[in-house]
Amino acid sequence: MDSEKEFLAGYDLEKYERPSVTADVAAFMVSSEDRTSYRRNPENKLLLLLIKRGGHPFKGMWALPGGFLQKGETIEECALREIKEETNVLPNALKPVGVFSEPERDPRGWIISNAYVSVISEESVEQVGSDDASDAQWFSVSFKQNGSGEYELALTYGDVELRALLTEEKSGFGVTRFRIRDSGGLAFDHAAIIAAALSSLRTDARNFETIFDFLPEKFTLTEFQKVQETIMNVSVLPGNFRRMVSGYVEETEEFVRGDGHRPARLYRRKQ
Repeated sequence: MDSEKEFLAGYDLEKYERPSVTADVAAFMVSSEDRTSYRRNPENKLLLLLIKRGGHPFKGMWALPGGFLQKGETIEECALREIKEETNVLPNALKPVGVFSEPERDPRGWIISNAYVSVISEESVEQVGSDDASDAQWFSVSFKQNGSGEYELALTYGDVELRALLTEEKSGFGVTRFRIRDSGGLAFDHAAIIAAALSSLRTDARNFETIFDFLPEKFTLTEFQKVQETIMNVSVLPGNFRRMVSGYVEETEEFVRGDGHRPARLYRRKQ
């Protein structure tokens, strides 16, 4: 019997068709319209970072930051490199959302995408479209079911509004997939990737641990609650919320003061 060394020496990888591999990143941020008063219940917005494609295919359309895997790098390294090159934003960490491998998902050929979700702090560096992106912007996000049970994904930046329509397809191990009915002006199958990323983010946010990634080291409970409500698209009574998060946070001796309001205590993640 041939040794493994002999087997590998005669192995011809070129005999087998191989797909190209890409990484795409759904990077979210929660932005407050009022960061000076911690007692006024300021309105928060869930934002998603998109790039405008500078080349074909889908030239001029909005898409997630991403690109092709290069020789010698991991797929996670590819994801971080691409979002940095295209937006000048570098996430602290990435969480896998899934592999998107529909044969016709990319008009250029057989291309498989590994999708990730990430959280970007509001203090992150300002995005700048570069590389093969002609622009990069934060879009406000709305994602909800309509009366027919379909999911409506609305992404808005200034006068630009992208509206996709999707149906839910649950698979094993609690994973939720989405099928695109109308891409709403988003490139490739990125509407389905965004929907899956939002679904994953909301699932994680139910146990509060993910919320800390959206917050500074020290925060008020009002901030904590508003971030949770923004991600989950729900409202919770303040008293109930305080009871639910009591096992996750601890008081500090510090306070913040808003104009015309009582000082609000700052909390931090329980060690």
